[in-house]
Amino acid sequence: MQAFTKLTGIVAPVDRVNVDTDAIIPKQFLKRIERTGFGQFLFYEWRFDEQGEEIESFPLNQPRYQGASILISRANFGCGSSREHAPWAILDYGFRVVIAPSFADIFYNNCFKNGILPIKLSEEQVEELFQRTDANAGYQLNVDLESKTITDNQGFHIDFDLDEHRRQFLLQGLDDIGLTLQHESEIDAYEKKHASRLFA
Repeated sequence: MQAFTKLTGIVAPVDRVNVDTDAIIPKQFLKRIERTGFGQFLFYEWRFDEQGEEIESFPLNQPRYQGASILISRANFGCGSSREHAPWAILDYGFRVVIAPSFADIFYNNCFKNGILPIKLSEEQVEELFQRTDANAGYQLNVDLESKTITDNQGFHIDFDLDEHRRQFLLQGLDDIGLTLQHESEIDAYEKKHASRLFA
């Protein structure tokens, strides 16, 4: 998993509450067995009409948000089913940070396991980010996980909270398997010591 320390990127808005995982990655695209390739289907039913043509009013289809790596949205982002394909699609599209007032628990946990930084801010702080994004084409934020700060080049500054365990996961680029492999020598020693019981 790619480590996360700092990111400067364009911000794209999805100004909706209760964005569920079926909206993030519709169920008809869940047949792929690998983790990659889901980005093209992100928010598919909001991005495209029934003929497969882009819906111009949806932000991700607008030129000013092309290349965005920071997504902002409203409360309860990632609700609905627990599909891990949702963070896969977000990451594959190019987003490394998602900012919202609140997240569904399973989606929130899955983000850390896939190298995405989900940041919880207050409703008022998120609203300010929406206003700044709307007022400035190509609006960028600087997200620093080491100092737990969000800034822009116009004097904006916010500190955010994050569980230290999860912060270290991202800073070191570790998922659950990577964390386990840090103790590989101890595991090997245990297996050798108890080989007769483990493999009987």
